[in-house]
Formats: sequence, C-alpha cells, structure tokens
Amino acid sequence: MKSVRLLLLLFLIPSIAFTQATDKRLKGIEKELNELLGNWKAPGFAVAVVEGNEVIYSNGFGQRDIEKGLPVTANTLFAIGSCSKSFTSALLGILRSETELTFDDPPGKYIDGLKFYNNEMNDQITIRDLMCHRTGLPRHDYSWYFFPTDNRDSLMARIEFQEPTFGVREQWQYNNFMFLAQGVIAEEVTGKSWEDNIRERFFKPLGMNTAAVDIKEMTSRADYATGYELKNDEVIRSMDYYEIRGMAPAGSINSSVNEMTAWLKVWINGGKFNGKEIIPADYAQEAMSSQMVVTAGLPSAELPDAFLANYGYGWFLSSYRGHYRVEHGGNIDGFSASTSFFPSDSLGIVVLTNQNGSPIPGIVRNLVADRMLGLNKINWSDRLKKQRDEQIAAQQETVKSTSSNRKENTQLSHPITDYTGSFENPAAGKIRVTFRNDSLFANSNDASLWLEHYHYDVFEPHFINKYGVDTTSSLLRVVYQTDASGDISGFTLNIEPTLDPILFKRAIEAVDITEGELQKYTGEYELGGMVARFFTKDDELHLIVPNQPEYTLIPTGDDSFAIKGLDGFKVKFTANDSGKITEAVFTQPNGVFAAKRKE
Repeated sequence: MKSVRLLLLLFLIPSIAFTQATDKRLKGIEKELNELLGNWKAPGFAVAVVEGNEVIYSNGFGQRDIEKGLPVTANTLFAIGSCSKSFTSALLGILRSETELTFDDPPGKYIDGLKFYNNEMNDQITIRDLMCHRTGLPRHDYSWYFFPTDNRDSLMARIEFQEPTFGVREQWQYNNFMFLAQGVIAEEVTGKSWEDNIRERFFKPLGMNTAAVDIKEMTSRADYATGYELKNDEVIRSMDYYEIRGMAPAGSINSSVNEMTAWLKVWINGGKFNGKEIIPADYAQEAMSSQMVVTAGLPSAELPDAFLANYGYGWFLSSYRGHYRVEHGGNIDGFSASTSFFPSDSLGIVVLTNQNGSPIPGIVRNLVADRMLGLNKINWSDRLKKQRDEQIAAQQETVKSTSSNRKENTQLSHPITDYTGSFENPAAGKIRVTFRNDSLFANSNDASLWLEHYHYDVFEPHFINKYGVDTTSSLLRVVYQTDASGDISGFTLNIEPTLDPILFKRAIEAVDITEGELQKYTGEYELGGMVARFFTKDDELHLIVPNQPEYTLIPTGDDSFAIKGLDGFKVKFTANDSGKITEAVFTQPNGVFAAKRKE
C-alpha cells in the first residue's frame, strides 16, 4: 500500500521548473511533459536543449526521491549509462592527435596480454573495430553484469574466452567489453586511470563540477536521483544502485542535464567549448560519420522520412524526419537516458530519467525535436503506448499458446547437497552454490539467486533483491552435468542468448593440510604391475607413475585428493582399523583402480 500511496501522491505534486526563458518554439511544452509522468508512471525526469552555444531550455519534472518528496531539478544527477561511451571513445580521439596511437593499431599493442577467441580476431581486430562494435562479438553482458569486479585486468582476461558469432567486420553487434578495452588503452597510453582521464579531459574544462564517475561519488553530492522501476505496470518502487565498477568506461558516468549541455556544445561546435578545443575537429567529424551499418534502417509507412541506422564512434546515426541525428541512449538499474544532437541544425537535446528501462527519454527527445525543427506534431507518447500494448498482448498470446517443456514429478539424480560448490567459467567468473532451507542458492559476486528445481537436474534461477525473490519467468536454465564417475562435474548456463550455453566447471575446493599430515600418504603403491609413488614437496603431495609426468594432488578432505590439471581424476586413500593407510583408490573416467601400499 505504501508504494501505491506514493504513486498517487506523485501525480498530485506539480513539477517544479528550473528553466531559463522559454523559447517560443517550446511554449507550453511543460503541459505535454508533465502528462508523461502520469501516462508512463514515471518518478521524474529532466530535459535540456542547446542551440548553437546557448542553453535555451532546462527543466526538471517529477521527483528525484519519492520517499523524501524531493523534486527533480535541471541540476539533479542521474546515471547516464551508455551515454558515457562517447566520452570514452573521445579520449582515444584526443590521444590520436597527441601521440603515435592510430585507430588502425591492434589493441594488443597497448594492452599487454590481450587475446581474443581465435587467430582471425587476434590478427585482424583494430582499435577502430572496438569503437564501432564490429569485432564479431555479441554482447556477453552477463559476463560483467553477473560477475562485477573492480579489477579491469580480470575483466579483460575474460575476452579471450568469449565466443564470436560473426567474423571481424561482418556484422554490427553491441559489446560493452570493447568500450572497456578503449578505456584501458587510454590508461596504458596516459599512465592515468580512466576516471582521472575523464575528469581532467572533460569534466574540468567543461565545468561539469558535480558530474561523477561512480555511484559513491554521485551520492556524495547534494542533488542526485534515486532509481526506480515500474513493477507489474502498477507500482513504482526503488531499486538498488548498480555499481558498474571495473566496466566503468562502458557506462558509469553520472551527470545532470545542465552539465550535459556542455558536452552537447562540444559536438555541435566542431569539438570546441567556449572557443577552446576539447576534442580534435577531425575526430568529431569522424565520430559522427558512418563507420558501421547497424541495420537497413528503411523508412516506414508511418515515418517515410525517418531512416538510416548506422554507428560512428560511441554514437548511433540516423535520419530523423529528414534531419541528420547523432544519438546514444543509456540504461542501467533504475535509470534511462538519451543524449542527441542534430549537427546540421546546431541543436542538442539531453533527457535523463530515474525510471528503469524507460521510454521517457525517447519520447521527450522527439517531442522537443519536432518543435525545434518546425515539424508536424506527432503524439509520440500515444504511439509508443499503442506499440507497447500491442507487444504485451502478443506476448500474452504467445504465452497462452506455448506449452511448457517442464516435466512434472521428476527427481534429482543426486542428493541435493551434491549440487553445491564453486563453479567457474573463464569467460564469466565464479558462481558459489550453497544449500539452505531445503533449497539451492547461487551467488556471483554481487548477485544472489534462488535456484528453483525445474525438472531432473535442471534449475531455474531467480534474482533475489531487497523485496525478496523475483519469480518473474526466467529464460535462463542451470543444467547440471555429471562426469564418467557419476559425480556432479559442472553445469551449463545460457547467459549469452546468441550462443550455446556455456559450461561452468566445478572448481576444486582445497582444504588445509600440513606437510606433516601428508606424510601418512607417502610411499609406494602397486598399480596394475607398476609402482605409483607418493611423496611430499613444497608442502604438497605429489605423484609419479612410470612414463607419466609428475602430478600435484589437491587435498579435498576425508583422505581424498584431486589430481591437478586432470578433470575427473581423483585419489582416495583407505586405512585399516589402526588408522594406517593401506590403499590408494584411483577414480578416473575409464574406471576405478585400487593400488595396494607396499610395506
């Protein structure tokens, strides 16, 4: 009920305008914009408009914090998400003019140890390919979103194991990791962090004095927004901030519409701000020019003069009703954004909202553009609402007509505790599965999930947030696998929808054991006419079998060891009644072999 009351109060509170003298082309627009709050159940948003070197409009609508009743102002900070990408690529544009860096260099020239999935990618990918999403890699977003870390080297190491879906430059595919790589290149060239480069190269000269590069910095300011989601199309509720952490170059900037107008002025004015060069003019021209085709971008019957869908460097390019538009959106938990400009019209528009996955930025951008460009009015809100309602209806029909593949009344093949442990994939990270209260739970860094038994050895993961378990239907499936010994060896998870599920192998969990305790296992054991010898070295137990390399054993508990580097190979020692070790039992994919200890 509290959320519903807040929702009602929100629509009763008028917007508080923080605006300059209204341009006649925007006269009366507040009424239209205020209506969007109710139409889309949005907490709040802000918009600013630039023409040439002038900010002709900036305004806040709704609330930045519903619980505290705080209004949105034109100075309210929002997460801008992927609108950060144009900043990151522009760093490389500056460095190209100052150093010997070129966009045709391989990224490995600057990032030591960077490897891609195959030789074609290693040999062909250039920095330019990173900047316009044409490396052949799909999104692989769960690899950072589920497994966040502050360590950029750790994130970069995952790229080697991320499978492409196309060849280099064959297909445009959005990929956040490639913008992380650009940020790392800038770090390597300058010897400074991406964060410091952004502050020094852009925030400081542009007067973006409250802009922030992470959530902690943003929430230390006086005027910042809380993020919200619309649950079940009814209730507005707050969301936890998502800490982008090491992936910051792909989308962690937080800013206000007033400060983002400075960034728009740079692009509208050929790279200059107040007459001072911020980014090289040749880079600005190149960045807003087509580098890769996104889709066909054909005109529609409804909008015959809206077409073109290409990508520059950190910018989407399109023809909006006959006007060349450069734009990028942004979405991260609780926030949505749009930064756009029309270079031929010297017009820029920025819209920021504290609503998750919101259509508000696009609607407001179009409403403002239509007025500023003198175009016939289109009710974008009604049009998008109609499209959304049609999509929802179609989805509901699909659900009705789709039969579940779930098999009822099936059982697990192992005791439920056998499914616990740590599981790793080098393209993503580590998932720790635990058992409590008769259920399995998975944790991957900051993410927590409940694993609902689906059927057989298959589980359906559901996110756990501050409101509890979100049982919204999930397309993800955790499918456990067994090795030749019948033991749980890992599970597959379909975290990249364009590829087959990836394998998370069970990680060996070593237990602490001293070299003195290991001594009881040392000695020679007769194994099929051969002699296997166990001995200690460097506080570890080692094994030598004739005509084979030396193996290191990892203690896993209960007189049991895993053989390092050999999946599915284990040794368990047995003792007599007096506790003396008498036998070593080798379990391997081709069978179980007992070796008697020699006296």
